[in-house]
Amino acid sequence: MEMTTRNSHPDAKADDRNCDGLVNSNGDTTEITVSLSHPGKRISPIEGGSLYRLRDRKFLLEDKRRLCAWGLGTAVLGILLMILHAELCPIVYPPDSIYALSINGLISVSTGCLLILVLAFHYKDVQLFIIDHNQVDWRIAMTTNRVLGISLELLVCAIHPVGTYLAPGAEPPAMETPGTNTPFDANSTSTPLCLCSSPMEAWLEVELLLSGLMFLRLYLVHRAILLHSKVLLSASYRSIGSLNNINFTFRFVLKVLMNKYPARTLMVFIIFFWFSAAWMLRLCERQLQVVTGDMGIALWLIAITFLTVGYGDVSPKTSCGKVVCLFTGVMGVACTAMLVAVVTKKLALNKGEKHVHFFMMDIQLSKELRNAAANVLRECWLLHRATQAKDRQGEHRYHQRCLLEAIRVFRHLRLKQRKLRDYTSEMVDLSKMQMIMCDLSSNWNSSYRELEQRIISMEQKLVELGQSFQSTSELLSQALQRRLDHR
Repeated sequence: MEMTTRNSHPDAKADDRNCDGLVNSNGDTTEITVSLSHPGKRISPIEGGSLYRLRDRKFLLEDKRRLCAWGLGTAVLGILLMILHAELCPIVYPPDSIYALSINGLISVSTGCLLILVLAFHYKDVQLFIIDHNQVDWRIAMTTNRVLGISLELLVCAIHPVGTYLAPGAEPPAMETPGTNTPFDANSTSTPLCLCSSPMEAWLEVELLLSGLMFLRLYLVHRAILLHSKVLLSASYRSIGSLNNINFTFRFVLKVLMNKYPARTLMVFIIFFWFSAAWMLRLCERQLQVVTGDMGIALWLIAITFLTVGYGDVSPKTSCGKVVCLFTGVMGVACTAMLVAVVTKKLALNKGEKHVHFFMMDIQLSKELRNAAANVLRECWLLHRATQAKDRQGEHRYHQRCLLEAIRVFRHLRLKQRKLRDYTSEMVDLSKMQMIMCDLSSNWNSSYRELEQRIISMEQKLVELGQSFQSTSELLSQALQRRLDHR
């Protein structure tokens, strides 16, 4: 692929030099050719032109979709194995047993497969960049942002507990209940935390942090949703989006899902976040053997924190648990705002319902306004009768008060009807007005064409009438000439 720039200098001097350092003696057009590929690498032309490029691009998109699905499945498998190990140890097997080593080995194998799949995904992405830019050098695609993004993804996917390999065969420490000097027994609220066989408490903290950070692998969910969405798979969506300069990112796909399936999307996210945060809180609190280390209590604490209620009956004791509850509260506020927006949209009236509702309200206000006007006239007549009778001062004051109240009600109803009609006029749809104007213009055009046709027909008839008058005058002159000749 080459980039060519032409510069014309008709008034340039004869000794001007081009970008290559060559002398341009004639001062004519200078052509500069810059190759985007490596000068020592020969690039073969694409066979078949754009059709083969489109075919290769389609195959690469399918490979990216397949690799992303496999990567997400491998990441979820590693997280499930980590959860299984944390729940079964030390209830079913000790931390230095062959079962613990096997499960940790499977976690490491899944982590290695995940790293390979992530590298393969980015390799396909670079190939797609090469095809989109007409087979340029692949090193042009490796920008600083891309390299940092790939490195960060590999770092996130490589995080997993490794304490079983570094300190095998050691006995776990005897966990003590808080406030006492006795070791933990089977009658406690929660089982002790057992992630590695190292007796050091600091290493246990590191293993706890690594186990919690494994949930960062779920960033692959947004990529899988984007690559498997109907928005990205539909050619019509892509063509219309390209015409309107729309980037098909995860944010756009999420907006489409929230518009089409708002309740379903929010429900799935809230349930998944609820159970994940509850288990992470249980994992953090099991270290101190407290009440919140139980799964039921953790679910209750996450629920009341997510709903921003906070009864205060239970609270996290560890720093890790406090961080989880803080993040849960922030997500609860955000989800509550989205839920309020969804419910408001569901309860709002559509355009047809609004027109019907305000039309009926206008009819009802018109009836009330007529009744209020009739009451004003009636009170005026009663006040006039009371004024005629001079011995009824009390009745006169009573009808004056009734008249003032009737006038107030009448003015209030008029103001209410005016506000309703102003609000109704604001609801007029612009597209509907445009359609009405188009219909009126088409009717005017048709009537104008019909009028033109009638004018043309009238002109033709006038021409025919003039010709008939001329022929009649000629016949009359001939008849008079014959009569004069006979005489």
